[in-house]
Amino acid sequence: MNNLVIKGTQSFMNKEIPVLSGGFGENKKCISDKTIAEIHKITESDVRKSINRNITRFKENIDFIDFKSTRHEMTSKSLLSNLGYSDVAIRNAKNIYILSERGYAKLIKIMDTDLAWEIHDKLIDEYFELRDEKQKPVCIEDVLIQSLQEMKSFREEQERQKNQIAQVEERVDSIREVVSLDTTSWRDDTSNIIRKISLSLGGGQAYSQVRSESYSYLEKRMGVNLKQRLTNKRRRMADEGICKSKRDRLSYIDIIADDKKLIEGYTAIVKEMAIKYNVA
Repeated sequence: MNNLVIKGTQSFMNKEIPVLSGGFGENKKCISDKTIAEIHKITESDVRKSINRNITRFKENIDFIDFKSTRHEMTSKSLLSNLGYSDVAIRNAKNIYILSERGYAKLIKIMDTDLAWEIHDKLIDEYFELRDEKQKPVCIEDVLIQSLQEMKSFREEQERQKNQIAQVEERVDSIREVVSLDTTSWRDDTSNIIRKISLSLGGGQAYSQVRSESYSYLEKRMGVNLKQRLTNKRRRMADEGICKSKRDRLSYIDIIADDKKLIEGYTAIVKEMAIKYNVA
């Protein structure tokens, strides 16, 4: 299949329309659904609906090309833009059709109005049969500008992909650091991660909320009542004659520290929270 190219523009019915060639054969002219819509004073959606409702009557690559089909990745965004399609239209359209002369003739049969046939006859006579020498010459400056724009878009895309790769690598490193946490320094490591999570959520009261969330997960997963264990331990310490100020300083972390299984469970939960909040 030949690549599509725009060979200047042509005045038709008081409109400047792009002269599109290729796609269906070398130097064979074709026409976009956008140009058809503008000439017939209907919407692009109307053109596409007419084709889609009768798609069995059309042969792909002979009557039409659908730019939104993955089989036709030959088309660059810049070409579609030069045909007059906006970025939003390109992004949102389910189909973007280019019709050959034969495909356009089939579309007219489906439309079947006096105006459609009149426009069809003019378009065949003045556009599809137009000799190349009657076309407006391509401006070299425009070609250079288009080439530079395509190069710029290509470099921007490369830079975007490079940044994405860097972000992914950073994310992988972060996850690797979190997963490597062990139970030897679990107090400091889990506290640091919870602090970072709270900062990502705005700081302030977020720290206590994140800490409470981690305890809640632990209680549900391990089937433990941290509050009751804390109360029981304070009572034992009182019975042993330990001063009240020291008893009051006890926290859920101290309760977790008394049980190896709770330490392992709590460390795993904080790791999961770090990944969930994208923090390491």
